[in-house]
Amino acid sequence: MSAALFAARGLRKTYRLGKVRVEAVRGVDLEIGEGERVVICGPSGSGKSTLLNLLGTIDEADGGELHIGGSDVASLGARGRTLLRRRALGFVFQTFNLLPVLSALENVAYPLWIDGVGSSEARRRASEVLASVGLESRAAHRPDALSGGERQRVAIARALVHAPRALLADEPTGNLDSATGAEILALFDRLHRERGAAVVLATHDPAIIAKAARVVRLHDGCVVEDSRRGATGDEA
Repeated sequence: MSAALFAARGLRKTYRLGKVRVEAVRGVDLEIGEGERVVICGPSGSGKSTLLNLLGTIDEADGGELHIGGSDVASLGARGRTLLRRRALGFVFQTFNLLPVLSALENVAYPLWIDGVGSSEARRRASEVLASVGLESRAAHRPDALSGGERQRVAIARALVHAPRALLADEPTGNLDSATGAEILALFDRLHRERGAAVVLATHDPAIIAKAARVVRLHDGCVVEDSRRGATGDEA
């Protein structure tokens, strides 16, 4: 396997819906380098969310190989995969997945707390990353007091608080209006430039796809296109 940040060979994932067997990802080969920006696209049911979950070790593959940072994911065991997710990967979801009883600051600090970082240090780091997404003035507010765009900014800050090597985002603008979605995409671009983490974004939004530096297109669980074009300052 290569020294790419993500290196997949023959990756497969099958689900069962009652008696129906669904091949969500079928023999995917894919490499993503350190600091690279990639859009995974395709229609609903094409397997893009499943592939993102496999890359993030949220789901376990049924076959094939996946290396992250040179480590064979299959050999890590459950504890090793948990530590990998916690320390090397950041996740942003369409539904935000914020804890409703915690403030914005506490939601961002939460991954550090569960990783054993002391309360004062976790709050300091959470405050810094909240400031980087423009929400320092909303740190004490709970999610129900925030707009959709603000909740997504909190989710992005939470994903970045431990300085991950890769940020994985699944339809991050799907629940936002077009103007707010554009602001979130601009934020991804700025944070990528400033922090240098790889960004892997799953979407079916044609506006995002049109601006992407690299597009991996799926159909029925297979890669049918993997194309690159010259970088511009505002690409996803």
